Order: sequence, then C-alpha cells, then structure tokens
Amino acid sequence: MSRKLIDCSQLPSEKQCTLTISGSEEEVLDLAVIHAILTHGQEDPHELRKQLRLLLQDAPEVKSATA
Repeated sequence: MSRKLIDCSQLPSEKQCTLTISGSEEEVLDLAVIHAILTHGQEDPHELRKQLRLLLQDAPEVKSATA
C-alpha cells in the first residue's frame, strides 16, 4: 500500500500551520478534513474532501526497523 501525505504548510493560511499528515489515502483525508475544520475554520466537509484529495502527494518510503 502506498502512503500519501498532505503538508498544511504548503497551503495559504493565516496561522502558518506546519502540520504534515501521512498514511493511507483515506486516513490522510479523514484527518485533514478534521484539521481544516477545527483549526482553520473550514465549513463544508464534502467539498473540502474533494479539494484535499487533489493535494495528496506520494509520501517517501519509510523502511521498517527490524528487531
């Protein structure tokens, strides 16, 4: 499964947010919508989700640590 990310610092914001969210596409979108509503005052979760989907990026691969 490929990981996705959204970097809030790449979006215009009065708060100069530095949050980056990574995970599966649905995890990232779920948390990004919540963040945008609670932190940035966005109101329409359905339209917001469509807009955020366009901003998803592929996350760099992370190698798992082995025990």
